[in-house]
Amino acid sequence: MAFLLRVLINGVAIWLATVILSGLEIVGADSTGQKIGIIALIALIFGVVNAVVKPIVQVLSIPLYILTLGLFTLVVNALMLLLTEWVTEFTDWGLRIDGFWWAVGGALVVSVVSFALSLAIPESRRR
Repeated sequence: MAFLLRVLINGVAIWLATVILSGLEIVGADSTGQKIGIIALIALIFGVVNAVVKPIVQVLSIPLYILTLGLFTLVVNALMLLLTEWVTEFTDWGLRIDGFWWAVGGALVVSVVSFALSLAIPESRRR
């Protein structure tokens, strides 16, 4: 149940990032129902990327985390968004990002919204 809540939170955060930032876009949806389904799939892929790849990248970049006092987290989150975009690039649907700096902005929005929603929904933090 907590995993589904995390996917839902990620979906809302990614959707909000695409609404706020013009450099992020959800493609492949003709109707609202299709857009919700595509956002759910993107959130699922983003969750898998965060669960599998992100810990490896975090361990390898510990010196950069220390050097930047944790600000490198934003770069790692942007890279995870770009990796999600790359995975969905092979389909007709998915997330499209116009460049690295849009990914950084998207990572900032996704991080803030995910944090706020995680505080609002305490069940999402249980494991």
